Amino acid sequence: MKALLGDYPCTAAFKKSAPLAFEDIRPPSAGFKRVVRGLEFDVAELAITTFLMAKAAGKPYRLLPAVVLARMQHPRLVCDVRRAVTPRDLEGRRVGVRSYSVTTGMWIRGILAEDHSVDCGRITWVTFEDAHVAEFRDPPNVERAPAGKKLEEMLLAGEIDAAVTGDAPITDPRIVPVIPDAQTAARAWRARTGAIQINHMVAVKPSVDSAELVRLLGESFAAAGNPEMNPIGLEANRRNLEVAIDYVYRQRLIARRYAVEELFA
Repeated sequence: MKALLGDYPCTAAFKKSAPLAFEDIRPPSAGFKRVVRGLEFDVAELAITTFLMAKAAGKPYRLLPAVVLARMQHPRLVCDVRRAVTPRDLEGRRVGVRSYSVTTGMWIRGILAEDHSVDCGRITWVTFEDAHVAEFRDPPNVERAPAGKKLEEMLLAGEIDAAVTGDAPITDPRIVPVIPDAQTAARAWRARTGAIQINHMVAVKPSVDSAELVRLLGESFAAAGNPEMNPIGLEANRRNLEVAIDYVYRQRLIARRYAVEELFA
């Protein structure tokens, strides 16, 4: 069976023991379109937003209750300190993000709307690529960056007012979080919601016998020893998934709220 899975502490033992043919794609997100468009992989890491949108589009994958990547996203919304903005300032402004439906962007929009009363429909989202799920169409307040432009360069040139960053660390001292005291805000969000902000989980085709894979993932996760950010099991992830589903639905990326159990059916 063909598999796509990144190299994380929680997946190290699994990738050595699971009877799967892993394709080396770095970062794994570069292969997500191949998962949900070409259906190339039997087992695949997927961003939670991509998985939910793919399910809504009828793609034949179901979830395994294993979070391979999660982080609190508050620090990922950044601006140029020379043109600093607050969350409320973003209405009527331009914010860059790799894709409108990227999971980090989904979490940031939810945070802005819920915690800062920002109407994200009044923000122009400047993107660099389309959604992983081909059936999705960006809303009218999304525009594509000119060819050849890069997110960080546009921010520093003042062509966008803020940006949602990805996995690569920001090292330029001119680039700072938009949300004041972002780490404290992230802890407060977690305490209030009782959830972590999931990035990537594991999905499988219906033909895959998932019981052995879940067992091996459990052993691998236990060896890594970070249950706080790599929870495994349905009940360990119920609240995390409820919040993710709610955010994705409220942003009209899917047409209805799924029950958590539906994701595993």
